[in-house]
Amino acid sequence: MKIAIYPGSFDPITSGHLNIIRRAANIFDRLIVCVMVNGAKAPLFTQAERVQMIKDVVSDIPNVQVDASDELLAEYARKMGSCVIVKGLRAGSDFENEFQMAIINNKINPSLDTMFLTAEHQYMYLSSSTVKELANYDVDLTEFLPEQIIPVFKQRIADVRQGGNR
Repeated sequence: MKIAIYPGSFDPITSGHLNIIRRAANIFDRLIVCVMVNGAKAPLFTQAERVQMIKDVVSDIPNVQVDASDELLAEYARKMGSCVIVKGLRAGSDFENEFQMAIINNKINPSLDTMFLTAEHQYMYLSSSTVKELANYDVDLTEFLPEQIIPVFKQRIADVRQGGNR
């Protein structure tokens, strides 16, 4: 059984992320979408909230599992029996950083490969950071986020505006 891991902070999961998940799920027997800790980011949602949002969005994809981890990705992959990391690429600027991480992950876990899936054209510009910025201007988010999470996302943005975090 070929198991792949699609890691990310997913704060929140976007339509671009969902596109990569659906495409990777068609390639592998099992795809683990793993919410990872990124110390460089201050998340809007807790790790548990992000896991639940992803579960809500991928419930129709039977071979997708959702998990969370705070360990090194290469070690997590070894523990889960995965031989492939799936990374979505938006623009050329993504490649340099992701390529470097692929090499590091392979040094830590030599049986681990990274597969890059380029974003489809309608998602090339899309990031969670962009969606957060757009939400501050009350833009219609239907093209950017899976519909299941829009109410939760809008509520969190409203809470933050009113001075509360969560």
